[in-house]
Amino acid sequence: MSKKTPDLPPEIRPGQSLELLKELHILTRDGKLNQDSRRKLKQVYHLAQFIEPLLDGLHTLVDHGAGKSYLGFILYDLFLKTRAESRVIGIESRAQLVEKSQELSSRLNFTRMQFLACTVEESLHSTALPAQVDVVTALHACNTATDDAIRFALQREARHIVLVPCCQAEVAATLRAEKNAALSQTPHSELWRHPIHTRELGSHLTNVLRCLLLESHGYALTVTELVGWEHSMKNELIIASRRSNAKPRQNARERAEAILREFHLETLAPRFIY
Repeated sequence: MSKKTPDLPPEIRPGQSLELLKELHILTRDGKLNQDSRRKLKQVYHLAQFIEPLLDGLHTLVDHGAGKSYLGFILYDLFLKTRAESRVIGIESRAQLVEKSQELSSRLNFTRMQFLACTVEESLHSTALPAQVDVVTALHACNTATDDAIRFALQREARHIVLVPCCQAEVAATLRAEKNAALSQTPHSELWRHPIHTRELGSHLTNVLRCLLLESHGYALTVTELVGWEHSMKNELIIASRRSNAKPRQNARERAEAILREFHLETLAPRFIY
């Protein structure tokens, strides 16, 4: 008499790879969900619901700063494994993580997943990537790696860009370096006089400038927060979709220039205005 297949937790969607969920430590080895893994799965679904509408007609999704490629694997498993025309490419600088992802995709028979060992910046010049892609994602690509992902997406004419930035340090460091001069010139410098405010304002300004850069290249923006994520104090989700006419918006560029001047960040103009 055959053993009865145990009931799956109700949170698991039909057709999901149980082996993948175990590898991602969302399911325990006996196929169960504990409190921590249930929270992780809820986070994954929360992000996936924003990305799913962007996948219609998808040929290539590039995940930058992929790490263990959790996001790429989940999106492939949930939405793309039955679409013969769709593929996912993970970009990760740590070769050992790339090897593990390649091994897992082979074991799961996820044949249209590919992984490249290079930095996000190196990917800008890689001939191993297609000249045009549909979706670029960058989930917690640290500091300027998010900016490199944006540059890649613009270079490859991505239809959609999904960003969850983290560890934005460059703008804060520049604010800190110019603090003494700014304090004597503008009362606005009180916004970053204290170290914690420098960090928070630097992070905020970074994402504002990124949004203006994307708008200046003809993208429409949705900016919201991923609720319940614990990676950092704030998990800002930026989704950029190229408008059909894709005309650059000069006024967005001008606003970015004004912000850089106001906060004494002119040295960073090449990162945010091009």
